Amino acid sequence: MIKSFLSVLLLIVCASVYSQNTITGKLIDLETKQPIIGANVYVSKLEKGTITNLDGDFKLSNIPDGEFKMVVSFIGYTTKTFSFSSPSGNPVIIELQPSAIEMEEVIVSTPFHKLQSENVVKVERESLDDLKKSGAVTLAEGITQIAGVESITTGAGIGKPVIRGLSANRVLVYAQGVRLENQQFGDEHGLGVSASGVESVEVIKGPASLLYGSDALGGVLYLNPEKYAESDSTSIDASYNYFSNTVGSEANLGLKTSGENWRYLVRGNYAVHSDYETGDGVRVTNSRFEEKDLKAGIGFQDTKYKGDFRYNYNNTNIGIPGEIGEQTTSKDIIYPYQKLDNHIVSLINKIFLPESSIDLKVGYLFNNRKEFEEESPDPALEMHLETLNYDLKYNAPVWGNFETIFGVQGLFQTNENFGEELLIPDASIRDFGVLGTTHYHLEKIDIQGGFRFDTRNITTQENGTIGEPGYFQAIDRDFTSYNGSLGIKFDLFKNLTTRINAASGFRAPNLAELSSNGVHEGTNRFEIGNANLENEENIQLDLSLEYRSEHFELFGNAFYNKINQYIFIAPTNELIGESSVFVYTQDDAKLYGGEAGFHLHPHPIDWLHLESSLALVIGEKDNGKSLPFIPATSITNTLRTEFDSFKWFSNNYSFITVKTTGSQNKISDFETSTSGYTLVSAGFGGTIMIEKVPLEIRISGNNLFDKNYVSHLSRLKTDGIANMGRNISVGIQTKF
Repeated sequence: MIKSFLSVLLLIVCASVYSQNTITGKLIDLETKQPIIGANVYVSKLEKGTITNLDGDFKLSNIPDGEFKMVVSFIGYTTKTFSFSSPSGNPVIIELQPSAIEMEEVIVSTPFHKLQSENVVKVERESLDDLKKSGAVTLAEGITQIAGVESITTGAGIGKPVIRGLSANRVLVYAQGVRLENQQFGDEHGLGVSASGVESVEVIKGPASLLYGSDALGGVLYLNPEKYAESDSTSIDASYNYFSNTVGSEANLGLKTSGENWRYLVRGNYAVHSDYETGDGVRVTNSRFEEKDLKAGIGFQDTKYKGDFRYNYNNTNIGIPGEIGEQTTSKDIIYPYQKLDNHIVSLINKIFLPESSIDLKVGYLFNNRKEFEEESPDPALEMHLETLNYDLKYNAPVWGNFETIFGVQGLFQTNENFGEELLIPDASIRDFGVLGTTHYHLEKIDIQGGFRFDTRNITTQENGTIGEPGYFQAIDRDFTSYNGSLGIKFDLFKNLTTRINAASGFRAPNLAELSSNGVHEGTNRFEIGNANLENEENIQLDLSLEYRSEHFELFGNAFYNKINQYIFIAPTNELIGESSVFVYTQDDAKLYGGEAGFHLHPHPIDWLHLESSLALVIGEKDNGKSLPFIPATSITNTLRTEFDSFKWFSNNYSFITVKTTGSQNKISDFETSTSGYTLVSAGFGGTIMIEKVPLEIRISGNNLFDKNYVSHLSRLKTDGIANMGRNISVGIQTKF
């Protein structure tokens, strides 16, 4: 038996070795024919890449048999997609056109992993490196640099993404390739994900239910984890950041090593902040927070299989601010506060078949949410949320100009209470969805469409006494939905790309909306759920125009989003105890608006960049009343410089940003209007070499003129508490 097993194993190993393919090539400048050193070479379907050497040469090993597309990019050149067959006997020669246009990256959140210029759906992408340059304290603050994206905040440490006026359970967050579940129905706690170990952020603005199911009605925030080190290399990096406003600090350390097949990484991050200071010089008592984050990964790839196992543990202690009290820069946690423990385990598998492939993503998430009240060592509220989700997709063989994907997705989730207080009942949720989508490519036209069916079951347990506060009735509801999307991309004129998309989405009501019956301490109101709520269903129309020339880019995005059975909470003018009563109800609603802007990098001063963007969204119920938490109109102008080398300072940059936010007078029944304001930010940075070790330095200042202002999306607005004043951040990073 053992001899037979060894014989079979030897045959498998021999077949694997025999089938290993290697692709070699060279990148050169189209005009000068000189080699391009340090350029990125990436095969998106395999998620495998390398960089060119001093001769412009590159080598990719363990390439399966089949047809693939290679993306080559480098600063100062137009990003290019190159098709090749494996095995290939001859080296490939790729010529890149010099250009001042920003180089493109492969978009991962869409199904066919294409460059943005090739995508039918418009997706915004920002690297974390660029977001860090702004000096943002948290990831939630950093993403607000993207036009059309804002954040509902509770102090400096708590932020929830808002995409075109929609947030909470209407915006789905993906981390490590799997759906993030962390009681996101609540505004009063954050994402539970650190920016540490995140390489880039992608934002889908609009219904993405075709790809992601329920809760993607308003869009998707997709966090791409950092890549492993290049093959046969090891790297260590360390960074430290200081923030003047919160007297805060953040330290980060990472180790990555890769062989030919196996890859490993580990990264740790620790951040601690005091109470933040407003523009009036007043510290907001108990807005302090502390965060610990650990990420680890193991990857493997050969010609038949690619696997990526990741683990993330995030522990956050966040104070719950409510009034201006003791003025201190202490970082010790005081009551009341939240303690959040979030575990994410993900396994991403890709199996390569002769003309197709299979993707299987499995995620396990455990979220432990505790809230501690005054002078009590035991949590008043403790909820354990366990989630197992899966995503299985079959990438069918390419037929003519058609690329097609079929898939099934599902979720198993339980919520269990252990504290004295109940915010939502013990419950279980079951999801199942099936989908199909295809992309049709012609020389100047791309068409993409798809269809999906979903079902969700929500079951809750009865708790308490009927008619008394804190009673939760038993609920057993099934929700189903059919959704689809259709889009087209074409060049209306030379250099002018047009995208027209129509997509539907849905969201089943969450546990809080269905079953709440008690005082929600985070919102200081008595909330009553509605067990008869139906699905939210929407259809959104998008029109995107983008003009790109060598030194000028212009874009405009317009959308109209019609939502049937929009769920919202409204006051009843009643009191229970000392708390105002709010009930969940439904009404048809609509949101419309868009973004527009330009990017100018004039010749011959290509190092100079002028960027401007405008974001507008209007949200209304069918009766004409405004929806809550709709961001005010904003205009952002940035002047930026970039130099490859300036004496002993390389890769240096500088910027100054002026963001003007208008007043918001279109408010819901329980909101107050907000005055407009203008904030000025600036910064610079670059890299110096110390005995052949690179040291990157970043210095930035936000709200430089110490403006005292209140954001319309701040949950502390009702208490008359302003947002953060001037903040100077200093960061250093090294890699060896």
